[in-house]
Amino acid sequence: METRVIGKSVPRKEGREKVTGRARYVDDLSFPGMLHGVTVRSPAARGRIRAVHFEGDIPWHEFTVVTAKDIPGKNCIALLIEDQPCLAAEFVSHPEEAVVLLAHHDKYLLEEARRSVRIEIEPLPGLFSIEDSLAQKEIIWGQDNIFKSFYVEKGDVDSAWARAEFVVEGTYETGAQEQLYIEPQGMIAQVNGAEGVTVWGSLQCPHYVHKALMILFGLPRERIRVVQAETGGGFGGKEEYPSMIAAHAALLARKSGRPVKIIYDRAEDMVATTKRHPSRTRHVTAVSRDGKLLAMDIDFTVDGGAYETLSPVVLSRGTIHAAGPYACANVRIRSRAVATNAPPHGAFRGFGAPQSVFALERHLDRVAEAVGIAPEELRRRNFIREGQTLAVGQVVKEKVDMNALLGRAFELSGYHAKRKQFAAENSDARGAIKKGIGFASFLHGAGFTGSGEEYLASEVAMEAMADGSVHILAGSTEMGQGTNTIFAQIAAEALRLDCEQIRIVQPDTAHVPNSGPTVASRTAMIVGKLVETAATKLLKTLRDSGFLREGYSAEDFSRACGEYITAHRELKSFVKYEHPRDLHWDDQKYSGDAYGAYAWAVYVAEVSVDMRTAEVRVNDFVAVQEVGRVINPVLAAGQIEGGVAQGIGFALYENVVWQEGRMVNAQMTNYVMPTSVDLPAIRVCFEEIPYGRGPAGAKGIGELPLDGTAPAIANAIAHATGVDVRAIPVTAETLLEMLEAVHA
Repeated sequence: METRVIGKSVPRKEGREKVTGRARYVDDLSFPGMLHGVTVRSPAARGRIRAVHFEGDIPWHEFTVVTAKDIPGKNCIALLIEDQPCLAAEFVSHPEEAVVLLAHHDKYLLEEARRSVRIEIEPLPGLFSIEDSLAQKEIIWGQDNIFKSFYVEKGDVDSAWARAEFVVEGTYETGAQEQLYIEPQGMIAQVNGAEGVTVWGSLQCPHYVHKALMILFGLPRERIRVVQAETGGGFGGKEEYPSMIAAHAALLARKSGRPVKIIYDRAEDMVATTKRHPSRTRHVTAVSRDGKLLAMDIDFTVDGGAYETLSPVVLSRGTIHAAGPYACANVRIRSRAVATNAPPHGAFRGFGAPQSVFALERHLDRVAEAVGIAPEELRRRNFIREGQTLAVGQVVKEKVDMNALLGRAFELSGYHAKRKQFAAENSDARGAIKKGIGFASFLHGAGFTGSGEEYLASEVAMEAMADGSVHILAGSTEMGQGTNTIFAQIAAEALRLDCEQIRIVQPDTAHVPNSGPTVASRTAMIVGKLVETAATKLLKTLRDSGFLREGYSAEDFSRACGEYITAHRELKSFVKYEHPRDLHWDDQKYSGDAYGAYAWAVYVAEVSVDMRTAEVRVNDFVAVQEVGRVINPVLAAGQIEGGVAQGIGFALYENVVWQEGRMVNAQMTNYVMPTSVDLPAIRVCFEEIPYGRGPAGAKGIGELPLDGTAPAIANAIAHATGVDVRAIPVTAETLLEMLEAVHA
């Protein structure tokens, strides 16, 4: 189908402001009389607060001091439930938990004051691993330390073991990962009797913050206003945590009567905020002699940290993706999120799927080895096809051709030739450099799981101005991923206009409807479809009223808007999400149509391993994915390239070092992320099968690249060295230990 702007790499909507420096981030904003705020945090992982001492030669009378007793409403940061306090009142449950807030106009004196507050805590025993939490060495949350558990069952797993020629078992682990957005977390708050509470900040989900502040202050919704400032990256890390900083800034503003700004430096951002959940996955797989999967028994556990936050939904996505894009008649998945005395873990791009997909794709290479067939042949014999059912019982209605994606990825990477070449070269015992190539095949659901989108009931508005410009009003945020640009393209395509005529209204809860959070690969597919529908509805209004005819030009559209507004005062359309009637999900049985659509992918990684230093280098990377229609090729490729870069960090470099629940390497000098010199050429290929319910046929892609990168690299390392990689990150230190064990 011929399009005007869909499928074209139009310039970014906010690009000019960013490259010229006119874009204003939260730390660029200032208000008359503004104070700076800081958080004083717990030095202990778990314990009872005995006293707070304000020490040192500090003019304490000049400071605004806030503790839990100053909270006017409920002392919680409301999200799924209300278990996490805004400020610890009697007990602390993790290191760096907020206890006291300070504000002052001199931020240097403020830092000295923060160091002079001593929190006296009577320590209590803590839990610092999944194993200790499950063993219930202490009960630190609820009755059993379990935030949430799921059980998925398809077929009869137990009956399959007797028919199996091979049963392969394995346990796999993934570590925490820091989001490392360019701009650290930050908020400004202003509180007064006339307007209530207003906050400006770097955030992904304005309405999350709005809900949390309503409950914290005990105010009606119209007395709370949340405005997104320009946001320098999020990756999930600015989904739920901004509610905490907004709450702290607003409490200080309320008590001081002045605006308060809180900006974290990198070290505080890293030690205090959420990270990717560490995980442990156990697989037991039954396979026939010809390589058919007979049964998959999967046990998936994530470490949620001290409070629930988003752990249930992270666990949910990880659970649903744990069995991958394969047809297996008998599947059982048991999963749980457990409490430990670390800062709460939360949203991170991929949302649980990178953890469970790593385990599955590494395990299937081991299954193939046990059966005696090539890894790709095992996949080919088990790939899901249209009309078959996934682990949760969802019938695949999309046109799926994983074999074609596999073939395309192998063609682009030269997989078969390199597999043979590297095996021959690696056989030379004198060679210091060993090479390997590996792959991962996977899927990722777009949108909220199951009934999630129906529950959200997202809304979007569109308004035409008298000059013919069109304004899109939505709560979806731009944080570097391209939301503003693709929304403009979708609207421009539907209205047959140029993108320059489309304006995205700044997300502000006082002015834009709630289109749901900017998460879960839902922005383009779900909210973008609402934008498309709103544009179609607005166009219909103009046509039905007789102001616009077929074959119109941009000038005709502008004239028609002006005439309509003169006659009717405003030209506006409003749409609300309507759940497709043929999608059914059972929250109790955890089965049915988990997602309206999936993206499908095969990634291939080529690595070299220095056998003297155990340094791993990714030399080439091919990413092939079917994502429906590509709206903006440059932005879409950028999403994949950026996600693969983060996946390389997840696989090889980014090792969070914990000491009794505290991150002890919270600096960019010793928390190592890949730089541009550590990354290979990332070759991105899109296959397009338009999805009927997506705008112009588009599906979601933002989280997809985090799923397949790490297992492809791990499989390549195993091919190069013969080491059985079961955990990531595969740092040089850990790989050296594994190599020494193999050659001992």
